[in-house]
Amino acid sequence: MQIWDITRTLSAELPPWPGDVQFSYKANGRMAEGGLVNSGSINMSLHNGTHCDAKFHFDDNGWTMEQAKLERYFGPAVVVDLSERYAGGEFPQIEIAQLEKVAIQPRLLLRTGVWREPHVFPQRIPVLAPGVAEWMKSKGVTLLGLDVPSVDEMDAKELVNHNALGAADINIVESLELSAVAAGRYHFVALPLKIAGGDGSPLRAMLWRD
Repeated sequence: MQIWDITRTLSAELPPWPGDVQFSYKANGRMAEGGLVNSGSINMSLHNGTHCDAKFHFDDNGWTMEQAKLERYFGPAVVVDLSERYAGGEFPQIEIAQLEKVAIQPRLLLRTGVWREPHVFPQRIPVLAPGVAEWMKSKGVTLLGLDVPSVDEMDAKELVNHNALGAADINIVESLELSAVAAGRYHFVALPLKIAGGDGSPLRAMLWRD
C-alpha cells in the first residue's frame, strides 16, 4: 500500500491567513529539565494549514464541527491536476470544462500548484466559476478539497463560493499539500477534531492506494 501525506506541517513558519492567529507551540514541561514527561500546548486559528470549514464559518445558522458528517471525510476520491493551467502565472477561474471529462468521485481534490512557497502566503489564487458548485452537486460530490487557503478570492468581500458549496451540501477542505500527487483515483481520509461550536478544524489528510 502506498500512502501520500497531503497535510501541511503546522509550525511557526507556516503563515496564517493575514490578520489571523499564527500557529505557536509552547513546551510546558521537559524531561531534560526534570519533568516526568515532555508536554506542550498549541495556540492557532482553526483555519491554519490543512483544515476543513464548518458551515458555521460562513453561516451563523450552519452546522459546527462536532456535528460534522464524518463519512464525508473518508472514502473514494479523485485528484484533478490543473497545475498546467496556472503554470504561466495567470489565474483563470476553475470551470466545468476542466472537470467534466474526469470520472468524478464523491471527494474531489483540485491541484492548482499555485502555492509554491510554503512559508509565503499566496496573494492570488484561482477560484470556482459560477455554477461549478451546483454542477458538482449534480455529479454526487460531497467534499471539495483544494491546495489553496480558500475557495473564494483572497480579498473577497462576499464569500460566494463558500455559500454556493454550503447550499450544495458540499464540505470544504482547504490548504491541502498536493504537489507530489499525480492525477487519478485514490482512497482519502482527513478526519476533523470534534470541537464543540467549532467553525473549522485542522486535519491530518492522506491518500492511499492498495
